[in-house]
Amino acid sequence: MGFRYSLAGDEFIFVEIQEDMSLEAFFKALEITNKLKALKLPGIIDICPANASYQVRYNPDLLDGRRLLKILKDYERDLKLDSINLDTRIIEVPVFYNDPYTKEIVMRFRDRHQDPSLTDIEYTAKINNLPSVESLIEKHSANPWMVTMVGFVAGLPWFYQMVDKKDQIEAPKYLSPRTDTLQHTIGHAGCFAVTYSVRGGGGYQQLGISPMYIFNSNLDVTYFDGELIFHKPGDIVKFRVIDEAEYARISEEIKQGRFKPNIKPVKFNFEAFQKDMLGYNKKIMEVLHD
Repeated sequence: MGFRYSLAGDEFIFVEIQEDMSLEAFFKALEITNKLKALKLPGIIDICPANASYQVRYNPDLLDGRRLLKILKDYERDLKLDSINLDTRIIEVPVFYNDPYTKEIVMRFRDRHQDPSLTDIEYTAKINNLPSVESLIEKHSANPWMVTMVGFVAGLPWFYQMVDKKDQIEAPKYLSPRTDTLQHTIGHAGCFAVTYSVRGGGGYQQLGISPMYIFNSNLDVTYFDGELIFHKPGDIVKFRVIDEAEYARISEEIKQGRFKPNIKPVKFNFEAFQKDMLGYNKKIMEVLHD
């Protein structure tokens, strides 16, 4: 099935690549939107890639929508996944799994959960046929994740598991949403993990918490280099298991402006990844320790 193009008013073109999520769909969206950005076409206001789609906002006084639509369809026609080489970065994100802070939130909202007798992390382990919470933590942190979208709330990254679909962790959302979720909670629903960038409502299963800031509203977090939002589509993330003492230490280092996350540049080849996912993952994770 080809892409589905929809005009939204006189300023937006929305393009659905496919109905279900896959890294292939994401890379198609990313490749096309990167090409469009590089074109620097007068009249383009905003370009937003998403999990399996993208949207472009343009000024119709400066750019004819029919011309833009033709450019996008030409990009679709010429798209070749085997030639995609993404210059990106791999980021090590510390996570305190099964922590007491998110557990307090978990216990406040048991009446909204599928199984009130279990915590979120216990429930997620159970429905994924894993023998223990420790097994879930190992699986969740063993392989890297790709940031396929940033949004829903400001700065919130969506992480897609870089493993075969049959090996992905899956979990449903709460039966009805919570009214409270801690900032930096690591959540999981469907096949996606997220980091909650701000405190607020939510429905994803809560697995842990990270000390790392990902939304810099005051522009004062040193490792953001002046940016408002930390994550970008195409980022590769490796979760690293930490304990409460390290969580406290990193939190304090961030407050003092001394924390430097482990970030390394990496080139990602989609074709090589598809041929040997686990082997390719191992290779790119080694870059973190070079």
